[in-house]
Amino acid sequence: MIDFCCYGGVPRPTRAELDAAKNRTIPDVIGVDPTVLFCGINPSLYSGATGHHFARPGNRFWPALWRSGFTPRLLRPEEQGLLPGFGLGVTNLVRRATARADELTDDELKAGGQRLREVVAACAPLVVAVVGVTAYRAAFATPKAVIGAQPELFESARVWVLPNPSGLNAHYQLDSLAAEFRALRESLG
Repeated sequence: MIDFCCYGGVPRPTRAELDAAKNRTIPDVIGVDPTVLFCGINPSLYSGATGHHFARPGNRFWPALWRSGFTPRLLRPEEQGLLPGFGLGVTNLVRRATARADELTDDELKAGGQRLREVVAACAPLVVAVVGVTAYRAAFATPKAVIGAQPELFESARVWVLPNPSGLNAHYQLDSLAAEFRALRESLG
């Protein structure tokens, strides 16, 4: 069992540091010719404070990545720089950090969708995987989108929607979340 309270042994940001992280941005982690570019909704305040994607304790992105076979071991958020070595990258639809994703407006999500298309055009992944079906629906005006492969392409990249790995997403426990990530990995051949 992973102890998310002391995940990676990195000290937690203080309340003041979390408050100061509001609207902060964190850089994308994208190497040359990524196989899969994962796209989160937006950074949490925890990620904004630490500068690491999916850093909030309880977020299941890193465990799902490992359990699905994308990485050979469980990576800690501060090891995000290793992702390009596995053919992976990470970005966000909306760059600004918020306490909750529901603080974002539909206009921000739509603008983020356009930004994602530009990022995909620049780095040319084989697949772009958006984590969060509700955000995907809003960003790309596809109200009936479901988890899994999507019919559209972004440039030449296939599009896949994964469940939101936030600990707040009670619809998916870690095993079922990892199974969805595994389905994507297995689709790569």
